[in-house]
Amino acid sequence: MIHKSQRVLVEIVIIIRNPRSIGNVIYKDAAPTALKMAKQFNPLASKGFPPFNQAMMRIKRNRLPIIFVSGLVLVMAASAYLYLWCSVPVGRGSAGPIVSSESFSHKWTDRPVLLVGLGDSMTAGFGARKGYSYFDRLILNPSDEFQSMKRICLGKVLSKLTFTNLAISGSTSTELLEKELPYLTQSDPNTMGIVVITTGGNDLIHNYGRTPPREEAMYGATFEEAQPWISNYERRLDSMVRKIETHFPGGCQIFLANIYDPTDGIGDAERARLPAWKDSLKILAAYNNAISSCTQKHPNLHIIDIHTAFLGHGIHCTQFWRSNYDWHDPHYWFYDNLEDPNERGYDVMRRLFLIEIAKTLNQ
Repeated sequence: MIHKSQRVLVEIVIIIRNPRSIGNVIYKDAAPTALKMAKQFNPLASKGFPPFNQAMMRIKRNRLPIIFVSGLVLVMAASAYLYLWCSVPVGRGSAGPIVSSESFSHKWTDRPVLLVGLGDSMTAGFGARKGYSYFDRLILNPSDEFQSMKRICLGKVLSKLTFTNLAISGSTSTELLEKELPYLTQSDPNTMGIVVITTGGNDLIHNYGRTPPREEAMYGATFEEAQPWISNYERRLDSMVRKIETHFPGGCQIFLANIYDPTDGIGDAERARLPAWKDSLKILAAYNNAISSCTQKHPNLHIIDIHTAFLGHGIHCTQFWRSNYDWHDPHYWFYDNLEDPNERGYDVMRRLFLIEIAKTLNQ
């Protein structure tokens, strides 16, 4: 038999843990004594639904919304971090500046025109489907061309256009001179030349720090170390222009793209999982200055400023606080290898070249 004191203890525990259990006791004879002692622990335990218990219930009811909101905030914070620091969305649709359709509404010349591509993988079209590189789209619009660019290509305004693309993926500026230009045939005096070039980028980024810096594989070099290599690059550009001119006795216009920056002007290559390169921006600027200097010596040499156009579309394209952020198109224009454009990037290049070519030839 259970002693009365034991029954009282049982009822005390029940009443303290759940004041609403009053009136539903197990041991009737122990209830009065148990309630009296329970009130010493919980003075509000004498009613069926006391104020104390109401407060506890309110806390329990409010806890779920707090947990839900806290979880939602954490999910949103994690999503924002991943978007701002880890993602590079490519986007869809057309990209780059508007090209005036009026400039391409009439024939430019009846002369034979030879379009020549020289340089590295950007002109070779690495990473693009056939017909979607900037060089291909200069000549002819693809079948699914954007409405705003239909009939805007050199094939529509140059009735006697021929073309050849001598660009080699991975080539340096020296290799352009030694391995590409020898294959450029001599044109007749009636033919006008349009030459499009991308060169110099591989001089800078090879070999991604895997080997000590050297000329045309400068990754990781100090600015002081790179000085003679920069001077040599400018001399090679000058030699390149002069040699091209000799192949076109009827005259030519040369369009040379400068070098873009996938870090959007930040210089943090390590964010792209490459070795840190302290002087990368200074050396890049010096190479682009060499291109600018060369154009001042040759009136038929024109810069295509892809460097400015691509700022804000590299590895920081989602970071709205950056000065180069593009509110209209905050997307990544580079291919997976970080060197070349993706197809939207090639669309941008095609437009930049067409604008400058039209400005030069449509007179």
